[in-house]
Amino acid sequence: MSIDLNCDMGESFGSYTIGNDESVMRSITSANIACGFHAGDPSVIRRTIRLALASGVAIGAHPGFPDLVGFGRREMKVTPDEVEDFVMYQVSAVAGLAAAEGTRLQHVKPHGALYNLAARDADIAAAIARGIAALDRSLILFGLAGSEVLIAGRAAGLRVAAEAFADRAYTPDGALASRREAGTVIHDPERVVSRVLQMVLEGTVQATDGSTVTFTAETICEGLLAFPMKYNEDHIAMFDQLKSETLQPAAATSRKHPPSRRPPASPPDMR
Repeated sequence: MSIDLNCDMGESFGSYTIGNDESVMRSITSANIACGFHAGDPSVIRRTIRLALASGVAIGAHPGFPDLVGFGRREMKVTPDEVEDFVMYQVSAVAGLAAAEGTRLQHVKPHGALYNLAARDADIAAAIARGIAALDRSLILFGLAGSEVLIAGRAAGLRVAAEAFADRAYTPDGALASRREAGTVIHDPERVVSRVLQMVLEGTVQATDGSTVTFTAETICEGLLAFPMKYNEDHIAMFDQLKSETLQPAAATSRKHPPSRRPPASPPDMR
């Protein structure tokens, strides 16, 4: 069984350090790099690209709403045209810095409120897909399994990757439960690893009402692994074992090019 393991990275900016990138990078196969709107800055983006290359991790852009104060988690009233421009601007920034380091992007994954809005709003999803396709049709669009994002990506001629979240609770209809509700963000590392195995091997996850949600996931977001206050070195070692022994992620085993010049590796077949 092969699966791609992704995590949001490069979320520090200016004098603020956020996340645990150096430790986490060894446990994932794809990095979603903040593009400067909700987090990150040019120097952090470039440094994170270099870290991903040194770690053999594929690089993706993680565009969000222009909401630094709210970390991109507050929904904004914007038009599809504005969303298309937001996405093109941010993806171009990360792609340009990646090119300067002799590599290119593998994927794009919307962030936070933009991700959740696009999952249910066909017009916003289509705007994201258009923006990505206008820049580079070889990019893979990550989106919630069963969401409008995947439909829009395919319609735009993009490869798509159905995503599941190891540390987030699900509603019975397969949507992510709001972070504002108690118990919807899972902090127990053992439970997170168990959920990953269930998602990959059984294609199911338990919803908040106890029912079973069924889906096919091609990439798993490890979410809170990025934050050192949630996981210690023993916990990160659990994800190392998950990556190297249990799931054998295709994105981790297919890289044969030198780090400085290799093209990005792809997760399993995502058409």
